[in-house]
Amino acid sequence: MREKLEQIRLEAVQALEKLNSLNELEDFRVRFLGKKGELTLLLREMGSLPADERPVMGRIANEIRAFLENELETKTAVLKEAELRQKLESEAIDVTVPGKRPAAGKLHPLTTVLNELKDIFLGMGFEVAEGPEVEYDYYNFEALNIPKNHPARDVQDTFYINDNILLRTHTSPVQVRVMESQKPPIKIIVPGRVYRSDEVDATHSPIFHQIEGLVVDKGITMGDLKGVLDVFAKALFGPETRTKFRPHHFPFTEPSAEVDVSCAICHGAGCRVCSYTGWIEILGAGMVHPKVLQYAGIDPEEYSGFAFGMGLDRIANIKYGIDDIRLLFENDIRFLKQF
Repeated sequence: MREKLEQIRLEAVQALEKLNSLNELEDFRVRFLGKKGELTLLLREMGSLPADERPVMGRIANEIRAFLENELETKTAVLKEAELRQKLESEAIDVTVPGKRPAAGKLHPLTTVLNELKDIFLGMGFEVAEGPEVEYDYYNFEALNIPKNHPARDVQDTFYINDNILLRTHTSPVQVRVMESQKPPIKIIVPGRVYRSDEVDATHSPIFHQIEGLVVDKGITMGDLKGVLDVFAKALFGPETRTKFRPHHFPFTEPSAEVDVSCAICHGAGCRVCSYTGWIEILGAGMVHPKVLQYAGIDPEEYSGFAFGMGLDRIANIKYGIDDIRLLFENDIRFLKQF
């Protein structure tokens, strides 16, 4: 029994010297000191010893167990310290290395232009109004003097949800909603997304953005409309910008006009951007049709007003020289980084 105990101690010391990881230490503990370890199994044989030898062998076995537990604890502390040192060395940070500047986000060109337009019109006393993108046929068409079977409906390929609900084709329904809920004077702009069933190409998209304006008060004239749009064009494209009104027809305005601005690229001399005309069409406008005022509960004999609407995407394309509307929606980081 004594020889077996000494043999276990010797094997344990030799095995302990070869251990290099904390996982191996656990295997060592189970092998020699566990419930089914070599030392424990040997101690179970003490029952076969003479009575006078049992205390001596028990004392020797306990000394060996205490010795191995102490050695195991010491070895564990050494390996833990070595593991921590290795981890600190592998995770060391050189504070003298120059840092990497994080990429800063930027506003989308549409957002930038919209903010600029808002600043221009807010500076002229306008307020910003919003409305639903899923709209009733009444507000999108009928209240704007476009009754059912009106040919103007054919021009706007509409996404219908049912016979009376649709995705708005312009932001003009908000004008009617504001006139119904607010008495004149009214002075608002209405930015927002609109939807039309267009094929996707360089100049068309089924989703695009508009910003419309409405002014209703006593004594409003076409001269007021021209003055507001002239201030807007000069603020957006530069003080040398000129505006030109061309007669047109819209069901919700009378008289109506399309408005051109002198090309900001060639200053009217003619270039590829303006198709060598010196002018670029940017919006439609006109005096609010008396029937539209009546639909909204405003007396056209007492009040008059003007309205205008422009494509925000088109304004952004003109301002930044973008020749494909799809670039505004594709989220290509190479494109967006330019702004």
